[in-house]
Parts: sequence; C-alpha cells; structure tokens
Amino acid sequence: MPTLTKLYTMQEASEHNSAGDCWVVIDGKVYDVSSYLEEHPGGDDVLLQVTGKDATDEFEDAGHSKTARELMESFFVGELDTSDIPQLEIVSEKQENYIFDLTKQYWAVPLAAIGISVVVTFLYLRKK
Repeated sequence: MPTLTKLYTMQEASEHNSAGDCWVVIDGKVYDVSSYLEEHPGGDDVLLQVTGKDATDEFEDAGHSKTARELMESFFVGELDTSDIPQLEIVSEKQENYIFDLTKQYWAVPLAAIGISVVVTFLYLRKK
C-alpha cells in the first residue's frame, strides 16, 4: 500500500519559523529541523536564517555531502503543495520585439554620427 505524503503550503511552512519549531523547504520538500539545530555543523543560526522559507539555494550553495542529504530525509515531514505557487509569466513575442527594437535604437546614434562626419569631411575636402 503506498504511503500518503502530507502536502503543505508555503504559508503553512512559513508559520514554523522559530528555534522551537523550525521548518525549511528544500527542493519542494518540507523538513522539520527543530531537533537538529544544536547538531548542525554550520551552527543553528544558519538554519534559523532560512526557517519557514524555501532554502533550496542556500542548501545547494553550501555543498552538502551525500551523508548530509541522507540525514536530511530523517527530518522529512511532507511535500510543498505547488498548486498555490504563482508561475512565472512567459515573455510574449511582442515584448521580445520591443527589446530588439531598443537595441536597434542604440545603433542609430553612432551611425548618424558617422554619416554626418562623412558628409562634413566630403564638403570640407571639396572646398579645398
């Protein structure tokens, strides 16, 4: 029989944000690390800074070992319910064209300056 995994919203996870009740979210999984604060090799302040938050980036940046990742599973309490997380908006083609048009404008000024320089030089040399 499959084990049912509890789903938590980010709001629910963020309510567990103290030394006595410390939850972190890493890679969409929710961990209760309250009992691990004193044992954490980096100190409890590292965990307390990210308690009640998504700590995926901080966890990955620290370069945790395979052993640390295995130990982390013992603190697993559930998964993050991603249905309430807003999705990133995809840039529309119209916005992409606008950005491309701006880059064209940056070429206009130097080309105009070069064109004026050529005309002035031509007129100057013609008078000689």
